[in-house]
Amino acid sequence: MIKVCVKSLVLFYLLTPLSLCAQVQKGHMNKNKFRQLYDQFADPNKYHNASGAPGVEYYQQQVDYEMNIELDDENSRLYGEETIKYTNNSPDNLPYLWLQLDQNIRKKNAPNLEKNSSGNSITQSPSAFIRNFIEEDFDGGFNIDWVRDLEDKPLSFNVNQTMMRIDLPEAIAPGQVFELKIKWWYNINNRLNYGGRSGYETFENDVNKVYTIAQFFPRLCVYNDVEGWQNYQFWGNGEFALEFGDYDVNITVPSDHILEATGSLQNPREVLTREEYKRFQDSKTSYDKPVFIVNQEEAFSKESSFSKAKSTWRYRAKNVRDFAFASSRKFIWERQAVNVGKNEVMAVSIYPKEGNPLWEDYSTKAVIQTLKTYSKFTFDYPYPKAVSVHAKNIGMEYPMICFNFGRPEEDGSYSDRTKFGMISVIIHEVGHNYFPMIVNSDERQWGWMDEGLDTFVQYLTEQDFGISYPESIGGLDKYPSRRGAPKNIVPYMAGNQEFISPIMSNPENVYQLGPNAYAKPATALNILRETIMGKEAFDHAFKTYSQRWMFKHPTPEDFFRTMEDASAIDLDWFWRGWFYSTDVVDIGVKNVKQYYFSDSPDQKAKKKLDSYGYSLQNLPDMVFKIDEESESFNPDLVDQNPVENSQILRDFLLKEGINLKSQTPKYLYEVEFEKPGGLVMPLIVEYSYADGSTERITYPAQLWRKNDLSVTKTIASSKKLIGVTIDPDLETADINLDNNNWPKQETPSDFEKFKEKIKG
Repeated sequence: MIKVCVKSLVLFYLLTPLSLCAQVQKGHMNKNKFRQLYDQFADPNKYHNASGAPGVEYYQQQVDYEMNIELDDENSRLYGEETIKYTNNSPDNLPYLWLQLDQNIRKKNAPNLEKNSSGNSITQSPSAFIRNFIEEDFDGGFNIDWVRDLEDKPLSFNVNQTMMRIDLPEAIAPGQVFELKIKWWYNINNRLNYGGRSGYETFENDVNKVYTIAQFFPRLCVYNDVEGWQNYQFWGNGEFALEFGDYDVNITVPSDHILEATGSLQNPREVLTREEYKRFQDSKTSYDKPVFIVNQEEAFSKESSFSKAKSTWRYRAKNVRDFAFASSRKFIWERQAVNVGKNEVMAVSIYPKEGNPLWEDYSTKAVIQTLKTYSKFTFDYPYPKAVSVHAKNIGMEYPMICFNFGRPEEDGSYSDRTKFGMISVIIHEVGHNYFPMIVNSDERQWGWMDEGLDTFVQYLTEQDFGISYPESIGGLDKYPSRRGAPKNIVPYMAGNQEFISPIMSNPENVYQLGPNAYAKPATALNILRETIMGKEAFDHAFKTYSQRWMFKHPTPEDFFRTMEDASAIDLDWFWRGWFYSTDVVDIGVKNVKQYYFSDSPDQKAKKKLDSYGYSLQNLPDMVFKIDEESESFNPDLVDQNPVENSQILRDFLLKEGINLKSQTPKYLYEVEFEKPGGLVMPLIVEYSYADGSTERITYPAQLWRKNDLSVTKTIASSKKLIGVTIDPDLETADINLDNNNWPKQETPSDFEKFKEKIKG
């Protein structure tokens, strides 16, 4: 058989060009889906090298802040004054600095307020109607009192929407340091009425507020070798690009408030009661269960106090890219110590009584599980704490602190959806400490680099959570993750292409940001780990990327290149399909044919030989394939050893000393697979046999490298083939299961029922 195949290939490649000589054909560019991604990738350089690691001349700026902040609870207003120390580590002279003023998206007449179409909704709640058509617009945005140097000389500045340029008296030379001061204030938004990533919520029963405050100070834009100044305006969806630095922040609030923030509390004795301080100290060794610094009864008693006195909480944070805080007299406050590698970390939860009993049961557990699982797949968590804050209808992350939804009903009851939603959002937002708070990607441009990577590790963490706390998932087999499993992304990928963008799109320019930046990249990485690379290769490469870019600014190319560099697996075909296109997975069984070999050719073989100018006399000792489409096919001959149909084969095998009964197959099949979908993927096939056995084979994605439409595989078996199923465990996000089976199943099998479940 090998002899026959080799001769056939030689004949094909020798004779086919002759038939084309008389034709003039147009050429084409390389469209092979396995070609290298040089046309998409930025060239490697001395800052970001070809392996995906920081280059020999990689640099990033250092920005340190000292701030004095005061929260005016009565008027919901925030006042601030900051001193900024800017260290220019770049090779460039900088004649001006660009700062971000994110709160300006809430200024009256801000362009952000008119960025969307407003005529698409067919329903509207009464509160939305009032907000849109009756209420006066909220007067938000920064009010800059002054910008000065350290000698109190005014510095010229210009505000352009959400960006502020400060013109310097002299350019900052490479290696130089420049310091300046800014004073500002703004009205804090009611987050539930006007939206936003930060703001306050008012509780009607006791007229108290919970403040979750972020993006509250003018902060430096990134300056690097990729963008120069990353001063793309803040429109609301694209998040942040920020520099690392050290923070010393003093925050003055009513004295009956509890406050948590980025960094370590420097003056607990000054702001806590004697009993609270004792509990605070005890919590540092509370490895078995949380210590309540303020319990529910104590928090409840504060709700009617409304102290006029003030306290100043002092926080210090090293090597962080941002700062946020939460403050309220309603807060229950719990802390538990956890060992993460060699680091001792505090897992912290603060929440009003309205969060219980759900938050008391699960919040700190979710924080701890996140620290353990994320550290296992990336690096040991380097910061001293991770804080989960309860805030209605929001999930938002900042260094060491995040704001998370998940509120029971007023009677304390809650559904599984509420419970799992809360646990998942805490895992996700705490997980953002790794991406992008430490692996500091440019969120303003590449939302998937933090959201997608974070959602992927969130999926792994959720599964670990279900194992660590089996009581939390009840009778379920595993934690019901909403994103990550391939089958869950199918409805999005099978949707209307007019409303789908490639993952490599700016977050402001996509219709469905959740599937695009969160679910699809997370699913792609899950498939990459489980189905394509294998866990060991993937985990090593992913950890390599994470550790290479700790406290640095990676680009998409750095991620793609590192995953290949650390695994020795060429993945350009995968990045091109999943990240740079909106192609879909659709692989099916096109045809299955049984065949045997004969000493005599059928009409089809004779016609092929004639086209090549060959005759039977030119091909001594050859055998010919007779398949089910041949007019010479004899079904009575297919259930015996196919060698029995050819004297030439029998003689040859006997001459070679091969035992016909033990070493030759009884059945020969050709299975043709088609790929209507554009995405290249491995071909996962389960073959079923008449004796009840099955065989699972995964053919590599490279199977499609020479024919992107269809491929054929030969099955030689001692057992009769009765079924072929593609992707039986739904590992590849195949959007069309109708062509995944042979023979096509007429009655609803488990596979068909599952297909209907996906459609539903």
